[in-house]
Amino acid sequence: MDWRDTPYQHQASVKGAGTDCLGLIRGIWRELYNNEPEIAPRYTPDWSDVSGEEILLAAAKRCLVPIATADTLPGDVMLFRMTEGAPCKHIGIKASQTTLIHAYWGKAVTESFLVPYWQRRWVHSFAFPPLSQKD
Repeated sequence: MDWRDTPYQHQASVKGAGTDCLGLIRGIWRELYNNEPEIAPRYTPDWSDVSGEEILLAAAKRCLVPIATADTLPGDVMLFRMTEGAPCKHIGIKASQTTLIHAYWGKAVTESFLVPYWQRRWVHSFAFPPLSQKD
């Protein structure tokens, strides 16, 4: 929750200074595990649009623990497809049964209600690995 109001900045991941949706997850990972699971490649806002590659989903599967969307709890990671059939391109963290924390273009990190707009686009969930596995 202390990432809220961090300004949106593409490819950044610094609490209070700037972040995008992936940077939010990377920054929280660093707070939990004192490192990053892997180096994020440079990316543009339209990454994966042409190739159709599931880059974000593949990275989530490598670094996080897959869970059923029905089993998602506050603190778990949520992946979204912004267009049906397109690759996953947005990521956030479930804050409560009715809200998520995320960063998106033109907005600071914010807590949003899981309104139908987000519910329809939410396609995968992941948990952070247990801290004991990352020491």
